[in-house]
Amino acid sequence: MDKKTAIVTGANRGFGLLCSIELACKGYHVLATMRDTRKAEKLVKTAKLRETDRHITIMQLDVTSETSIHDFKEGLTKYSSIDLLLNNAGYALGGFAEEVSIEEFREQFETNVFGVMAVTQAVLPFMRQQGYGKILNMSSISGRFGFPGLSPYAASKHALEGYSESLRFELKPFGIDVFLIEPGSYKTNIWTSGMKVATRSLDKESPYYTYLKRIETELENGRDRLGDPAEIAALVGEIAVGNKTAFRIPAGKGTRGMIYIKSILPWGMLEKMIRRKLNM
Repeated sequence: MDKKTAIVTGANRGFGLLCSIELACKGYHVLATMRDTRKAEKLVKTAKLRETDRHITIMQLDVTSETSIHDFKEGLTKYSSIDLLLNNAGYALGGFAEEVSIEEFREQFETNVFGVMAVTQAVLPFMRQQGYGKILNMSSISGRFGFPGLSPYAASKHALEGYSESLRFELKPFGIDVFLIEPGSYKTNIWTSGMKVATRSLDKESPYYTYLKRIETELENGRDRLGDPAEIAALVGEIAVGNKTAFRIPAGKGTRGMIYIKSILPWGMLEKMIRRKLNM
């Protein structure tokens, strides 16, 4: 196969689905991976509407399974090159640190951090041997700012940011570029059906219950301001064709401003602003 090859994890919905279509439109043959290929129906339907279905191959991949990753890696040998990896698979776990079990923290890291590391390790030998490649890690504004009630998710994305920094330095000599995409809030189901909340924090007897309700109200009030996820797909397309070269790329309304404010304000002042907004 002479066509450039891109791998997208978590391709059955949200950013992953849209990015798979966008990359196919940009001339890539896309290996659209997901844990359960029975959930590929929406991607297949959308690809047919965009006339990109012949450029997309659905593949099973559970980023938390060594066996699944090994089998996936074996299947890559038939492709002449592996040009781009988009580590997109992930989910958001909400809840307050005291009430999130260590097992729940581990599960969050298994997908959002260790899954990224495992898939990257599987792909790197191909890229290093060919002397080029692009790795795009889907982070979040939560990788730069630890919002209350999201400590598992924020911790996993902060870890991903540190890992990606080291990876960027390590792979540059081999012609491989690493990018961090840092979306703010978008209309994807990670904040609806895709978001999990630790059970104890949902209990009305929880000392954090009122606090949780205030955060949920704030999220609900901002629903109309959520961005169009097609913006992230377009951004991935721009990186793929070489029009974006920055390592960190914040995306979404207010994201750059939030990062800038955090960089210049003393922590005490920033803390007061957040507490005032949440009526804490």
